[in-house]
Amino acid sequence: MDIWLTVILTMHVLVALAIIFLVLLQHGKGADMGAAFGGGSSGSLFGATGSANFLSRTTAALAAVFFLTSLGLAYVATHKPKTGGSVMQGVTAPPAPAVTPLEDVPKPADAPKPASAPSGSKANDIPK
Repeated sequence: MDIWLTVILTMHVLVALAIIFLVLLQHGKGADMGAAFGGGSSGSLFGATGSANFLSRTTAALAAVFFLTSLGLAYVATHKPKTGGSVMQGVTAPPAPAVTPLEDVPKPADAPKPASAPSGSKANDIPK
């Protein structure tokens, strides 16, 4: 889905730049008077009125493509797969090894015995 987003977005930007270029190339309605006094549009490649028709049709076609790419971008943006949660959400941990409680572990015979607290010590006294 990311490839389609990149393709549509690239095409959208290129069409937008082409529309801007074509709109700037076209002359407005007030430019006809200037063309009558030697504007030079009559000697153009498309003729006196041919350039206006060609440029306006091309601009209209690019506007339609721009509209379609806008709809395509909206569709791709709303139909993205939903990702969320933790990175470790789908990972399953292996079972933990069985641990025996310390009471069940046999004590070696030569293990040192814990030192008992002195009789005057209050470390083992329970508060009342």
